[in-house]
Amino acid sequence: MGKNNNDNNFVKEITNIEDDFAKWYTDIVLKAELADYTDTKGCIAIKPYGYSIWENIQKYMDERFKQTGVENVYFPVLISENLLKKEEDHIEGFAPEVAWVTNAGGEDLDEKYCIRPTSETMFSTLYSKWLNSWRDLPMVYNQWCNVLRWEKETRPFLRSREFLWQEGHTIHETAEEAKARTIQMLEIYAETIENLLAIPVLKGIKTEKEKFAGAEETYTVECLMHDGRALQSATSHYFGQNFTKPFNVKFQNREGKEEYAYQTSWGATTRLIGAIIMAHGDNRGLKLPPKVAPIQVVIIPIAGHKEGVLEKSNELFESLKKDFRVKLDDRDNYSTGFKFNDWEMRGVPIRVEIGPRDIENGVAVVVRRDNGEKETVEISKLNDRIKELLEEIHNNMFNECLKNREVRTTVAYSLDEILKNLNTNQGYVKTMWCESLECENKVKEITGAHSRCIPFEQENLDNKCAICGKTAKKMIVWGRQY
Repeated sequence: MGKNNNDNNFVKEITNIEDDFAKWYTDIVLKAELADYTDTKGCIAIKPYGYSIWENIQKYMDERFKQTGVENVYFPVLISENLLKKEEDHIEGFAPEVAWVTNAGGEDLDEKYCIRPTSETMFSTLYSKWLNSWRDLPMVYNQWCNVLRWEKETRPFLRSREFLWQEGHTIHETAEEAKARTIQMLEIYAETIENLLAIPVLKGIKTEKEKFAGAEETYTVECLMHDGRALQSATSHYFGQNFTKPFNVKFQNREGKEEYAYQTSWGATTRLIGAIIMAHGDNRGLKLPPKVAPIQVVIIPIAGHKEGVLEKSNELFESLKKDFRVKLDDRDNYSTGFKFNDWEMRGVPIRVEIGPRDIENGVAVVVRRDNGEKETVEISKLNDRIKELLEEIHNNMFNECLKNREVRTTVAYSLDEILKNLNTNQGYVKTMWCESLECENKVKEITGAHSRCIPFEQENLDNKCAICGKTAKKMIVWGRQY
């Protein structure tokens, strides 16, 4: 049985991270008021604090998308069965997760509609109407929306039946241009996750087995969580003409001939909130990277009933809010200790304490959430010091995740060694691979690990496949996943 967090003045009712990681995760989702369960099985309600995190992610990515020419649109949530069936590999890949609408207004429908699991088919059919000439290209569209996938096992943010995401869908004049867009969007995801969420990413291409249904190539950014499991955090897909041919998305090229367009799609979801929790959190609760935190600084008056304390706290609030997202906790029905624990559990990067003695000395006490360090700062220098600290906190959180990934990344030269490494130090396992599906299936069967990706940065670990001993073609990374 794990230690009681209250023995160490930790937040109440959060399971010890080392005792039960899954329960610890759920505790944080609920106690930090990120989300809650609903009566709709497998679906969550995202609460204001959790939604604010998503808004910050959305704003950051949306700005970067638009810098590359992306335009936002919105398409219907219902997709006809006839439309979905036009691309066989696509419908086959999604069939187990599709929810259908068959009755409306008390009457059976002549044609059933699926609630969108993704929108490639809807975009493709409209592109076929809108596209005429090479002069119309590229069409680079994205929508921020919800989708529904009938998952059997759900967990808040990581795998819920309805979730929020963005899905980009683009068509291009040439294969080269479409492939370049595919990689360009992957790089935006990687930059977002590293620079906003302070989580290092592994970039690479998915195997044939793991690629998106209907894609020619799927690229991924993978993140390693605190417990050594991998999280596919965003993907970008090159479709070639796999959708444009069945949907008749063609144009008159520069030579005056008809040609099918080349297509991409790319997406990231609210599972990024789950990534933040699992990559950074600890036994005190949530730990938010400063750039994505809804509240970057919380001010807590010490002995707020004493003369001048609340007035000075309000002065600090007015000064700090010019540069930061700030909260003044002037609640008088909770103890100071409760407030400390409450905001630590919610992951606010910096706590500023101000009391009568601090006011006399013209200082405030600043406490970091990432490592608990305290320092006394002159009030006149507080804004500048907090700017520095927020950058330091981001870098420290990123480096802590990177260190965890490095410690949990091993090399294996046999199937037995893959299993041993995963069981003794769960994380990424790098091996050489012959590219056969048989070997990939065997790894999953024996170890429970999936191929994460074939990394862009290749290493020549050996000349033999670790699974079958035949000539190796690529280095691949394996891992157990969420």
